[in-house]
Amino acid sequence: MKKDPYTAKLENDIDLYKQMLDLIDVGVHAIDENGHTVVYNKKMMEIESLKRSDVLHKNVLDFFAFQDEMHSTLVQALRNGKQTVHAKQTYHTYNGKEITTINHTYPLVRDGLIHGAVEISNDVTKLERLIHHNMKKKGSTRFTFDSIIGQSPAFLEVIEHAKRATRTSSYVLIVGETGTGKELFAQSIHNGSSRSSEPFITQNCAALPDNLIESLLFGTQKGAFTGATDQPGLFEQAQGGTLLLDEINSLNPGLQAKLLRVLQEKRVRRLGSTKEIAVDVRVIANMNEDPVDAIAGGRMRKDLFYRLGIVTLFIPPLSERKEDIPTFVSHFIQKYNELFQMKVKAADEEVLSLFQTYHWPGNVRELEHVIEAGMNMMMDEDYLSMHHLPYHFRFKHGNGRPKAQLQTTPLQQTASTETFVYTSPEHTTDFQTQMEQFEKQYIVHHLEKMDDNISQTAKLLGMSRQSLQYRMKKLHISRQ
Repeated sequence: MKKDPYTAKLENDIDLYKQMLDLIDVGVHAIDENGHTVVYNKKMMEIESLKRSDVLHKNVLDFFAFQDEMHSTLVQALRNGKQTVHAKQTYHTYNGKEITTINHTYPLVRDGLIHGAVEISNDVTKLERLIHHNMKKKGSTRFTFDSIIGQSPAFLEVIEHAKRATRTSSYVLIVGETGTGKELFAQSIHNGSSRSSEPFITQNCAALPDNLIESLLFGTQKGAFTGATDQPGLFEQAQGGTLLLDEINSLNPGLQAKLLRVLQEKRVRRLGSTKEIAVDVRVIANMNEDPVDAIAGGRMRKDLFYRLGIVTLFIPPLSERKEDIPTFVSHFIQKYNELFQMKVKAADEEVLSLFQTYHWPGNVRELEHVIEAGMNMMMDEDYLSMHHLPYHFRFKHGNGRPKAQLQTTPLQQTASTETFVYTSPEHTTDFQTQMEQFEKQYIVHHLEKMDDNISQTAKLLGMSRQSLQYRMKKLHISRQ
C-alpha cells in the first residue's frame, strides 16, 4: 500500500534524525513517560557495550543497576522534572560492566507535563580508572581529586577539565584568587597522572629575590659566583615528576624569558655552566590574577602564557559558588572536631545566613580560618553561633562589599548604641594583641554597665554565661 506524502516525509525526517544522532560523539539516551527507551544512539551503544535492540522499548531500570533508583539522573528527570548538568554517574549494565559518565540530563515537557527525559553522556570510564590507578602510587603529596569539595556546575566543570589533564604531560596554568585551592588542584593533577610516584616540588616565585630564584630554579656551577657550589636546581630535582611554580607572574620579564626557553627546549643550564642538561618535568603554574590583565600590565610575557597555558583552569571564587558553602562548613567543622577533640554538630542558621551574604575575599581559606577561630571560642556548645565568630570578621567592612552584620535582639541593640571607646595599647601594632585588648575592654565595659552581673552581661552580649566566663578567664578578667 502506497504511503501518503505526509507519512512518507515524516518517516524520512525521522530516519535523518537517527542518522544525525549516530554521527555525534556523545551518547544520547531518551526514555518515554513509562521509563522505556525510545532513543539510543551509536555512541551510547559503544559506551555501554550494548546493542540498540537490547535496550529499545525496555525499561531503563531493567538494564542498568544503580546504587538505588534515584541515583539515575534519567529517572530523576522523569519523576521529579530535575535537570542536571555535569553530573558524574557510575553504574553497571545488566552484564556487569561498570560505566562512569558525565551527564547532562533534561526532562522532556509538553503542555506542562513530563513526557519523558533525555540524557547526553560523555564516557570517562577509562579516565577514572587511570586516575585511581595512579593515585594508588602517589608520592608525598596529600591531595587528590577526592579532596576537592564542591558541587556547583562551574566548579564541577573545572574538576572535569583537571582530570582530563592527568592523561598527558602538557603544561598547566591554574588561575584563581588567593584561597581558592590552586595547589589542591595541582597536587590532584600530579597524583592522578603517571608521574604520581615521582617528585612533586613547589616553589613560590614571589618568596625570593630574582637572583636567588634563578639559581634555585636552574641550579649553580661551582665558581659561578663567590661561594657558589655544584647544586642542582628545582628542574633537575623534579626530574620525571612535577614542578609547581606559584605566583608565576611575579617573576621579572628576563627570568620569564629564561623559563620559557627551558619549557620549549626541555633542557636546563646551571648558572655558570656551558653544559645543558635534559629534563623531563611537567610544569604547573599558578597565578592569582587574570592572565589578560597580567599581560597588559607587563607582569607576564605573552609568549610564556601561550606556552604555559596549554591547559588553563580558571577556579571560580567562593562568592560565585555560594551553594557550596554549607558543604564546606560541615567539612571544616568535622575536621576541627577531630583536631580539637570536640563534638560540634553544625553551624546555626544565623551563622549560615551570614556566610551566604558575605563576599569572602579570602575565599575557602578565609572560611576555614573563620570556622577554626570560632571553634576555638567554644566550650561544650553543640552549635557554632554568631558570638563565637571573631570580632574582625563579624564587624568587617570591605571595599564596598556587604558588611558581615549581627542580627541583634532589642537588648543587644541597646548595648550597641552605648558609647564604647577602645584605647589601643601603646607601642604595639601586633594584630592579635590589638584584638585581645579590644575584646577585653569591650567585655569589661559591659560588665561595668551591668554591675558585674555575669548572667545579665552574657545576655546583653548575646552569648552564654559559660562562654563569657571562658573569655573572662582567657583574658584574665577578674571581678570582685
